[in-house]
Amino acid sequence: MGRDRASVEQGRGIPGPLEDLVDDFVLDLRVGQSRSEATARSYRSDVRALLAHLAVGGDGPATVADLTGALTLPALRGWLATQVGSGAARSTIARRVAAARSFSTWACRRGVLPTDVAARLEAPRAQRHLPQILDRTQAAETIRTTELGAAEGDPIALRDRLVVELLYSCGIRVAELCGLDVDDIDTGRRLLRVVGKGDRERAVPYGPPAERALRAWLDGGRPALASATSGPALLLGARGGRLDPRAARRIVNEVTAATPGSPRVSPHALRHSSATHLLEGGADLRHVQELLGHSTPATTQIYTHVSAERLRAAYRGAHPRA
Repeated sequence: MGRDRASVEQGRGIPGPLEDLVDDFVLDLRVGQSRSEATARSYRSDVRALLAHLAVGGDGPATVADLTGALTLPALRGWLATQVGSGAARSTIARRVAAARSFSTWACRRGVLPTDVAARLEAPRAQRHLPQILDRTQAAETIRTTELGAAEGDPIALRDRLVVELLYSCGIRVAELCGLDVDDIDTGRRLLRVVGKGDRERAVPYGPPAERALRAWLDGGRPALASATSGPALLLGARGGRLDPRAARRIVNEVTAATPGSPRVSPHALRHSSATHLLEGGADLRHVQELLGHSTPATTQIYTHVSAERLRAAYRGAHPRA
């Protein structure tokens, strides 16, 4: 029953005035708050699902003025209860709570709601899983797979080599990678100018292997794919436009699947691997935090847990007293 109701809410439309309100909210997310496109899309979907939930039964809000009586803390908690009943993951529910809070705060600030009704809405504690990573040998073999593919100078293979190299050697996010422009590369100092979450800029160094992959792409790959739609984008798709994050994910997935002894992973796993290998190599936690673009050290600390777990696994497998 819970699943049926949840699916109805997901597919249900909302009245035009409320749709316009959601549009204004999402515009503020993108422009006023500089939230990412992915966050804006997720929050739009979550808030629309919330408003559709309020309309279940036929007496929900039809106008902006109706929200005052309809959007209450008990109503919000009831909405979350349906998510739990439909089997939604804790992380999904936590995101929906964040979306509801953000919308409530914005609506209160705009005078749509008299109070910030979601301020006391609590999210379930998200379960923290150790991220999947490649070990050093697997990472080296994955890079070697791309180098073998690029040996004959095929533009697509040269691009794929650079995609994997930058994701692993620099630890940047896939959206940051695809957002790079040619002018963001400081070849003299071997630095990338990366624009991360919240439009925060940071400089990320890259090493000689990435320099070689970058030079091969700029000299022989990018010119072959460039078109009138390329603009300043560093990485291009097969038709010449800026490489899409989904295409980058597919590239990493295919490369790792083609690498013997390596699990099939995502771009984010390469980022996880980069951070873990930095810490295992003796890098300071604060420096890794800066490289990854984390706002607080707490986010970076998950990688110390990865290193500790790998150490425990090695101990258990090798020590006679383990």
